Amino acid sequence: MSTDASHAVPASGGVALVAGASRGLGLLVSVELARRGYRVHGCGRDARTLDRAAAIVAARSGRGEGGAGSPFVPAVCDVRDADAVESWVRSVVDLEGGVDVAVHVAGIIQVGPVSSTTLGHFRDAVDTMLMGPVHVALAVLPSMRAAGSGRIGVVSSVGGVVSVPHLLPYSVAKFGAVGLTEGLRAELAGTGVTATTVVPGLMRTGGHVAAQLVGDAERDYAWFAPGASLPVLSIGAERGARRIVDGVLAGRSQVELTPLTMIGRRVHGIAPALTVGVMGLAARLLPDGPDRGPSMSDERPRVTGATARERLGSRVVDALSVLGDRAARRTNERVDGGA
Repeated sequence: MSTDASHAVPASGGVALVAGASRGLGLLVSVELARRGYRVHGCGRDARTLDRAAAIVAARSGRGEGGAGSPFVPAVCDVRDADAVESWVRSVVDLEGGVDVAVHVAGIIQVGPVSSTTLGHFRDAVDTMLMGPVHVALAVLPSMRAAGSGRIGVVSSVGGVVSVPHLLPYSVAKFGAVGLTEGLRAELAGTGVTATTVVPGLMRTGGHVAAQLVGDAERDYAWFAPGASLPVLSIGAERGARRIVDGVLAGRSQVELTPLTMIGRRVHGIAPALTVGVMGLAARLLPDGPDRGPSMSDERPRVTGATARERLGSRVVDALSVLGDRAARRTNERVDGGA
């Protein structure tokens, strides 16, 4: 959907915020914005990971590193903390005079059956992937509305339009993010500020390495890692990042990145009972895990994908995940020299 030219954001030389910029898709979105001349202020929770991200953005954008002209300005900030987000955004507005683009990418993914899921897992997911976008949007909107121009993008997921088995906390948060962004777009009509809902399917970001496995970790890793790596099931994250930035800068309402996402969303809209039934059949084929209830406990038992991989020790799964592993090194998810 086109927008009024008087409300257009800069094609280059603007100021962008990327929440969750230190690794994965957020890092690639930062690279893409920097290539287009934007000065990217990116946040993450770990200073060392952010420092590596700054070097990657500088190298891949061809714009050098350090000093006032650096294409990437790192900031340690947890999107779950409203005060921290507000302080970060205020500092950027004070420094730069405003923000043209804000993209929320920060996320976590917890894989496992609901019988192994706790209230703590839901809180982590919702605080990061629903309240995180709320915090960013509320923090940037005053300056964008005052300027009469701005772009907000929120990365949701196909799991935010069709609830996927073994990803229930993730889907709950992502459904909320879709509602937030679509509602923001309606509320902001005519202001010059747009909100874009990004709905990717599986992407080769290397996120299987950092995934939190809450059920039978080894068996869940055995299906999740190949699914997030094989070309037929996933798309290259660099291509996805380009399309995301294109859509957000153009002020489009929706950016759907894979045919599976487009088909799933439309079939679910026409025949929701059918898609829920199909998901139910899929759930019965997936491995069970420790039966904790589900529990109202605030504890968050989990095993990382990297640890599950070591425990599993499967050459077959490793071979099927090789493209995802390569992506993990390109996106700062993994820094070792392994395959």
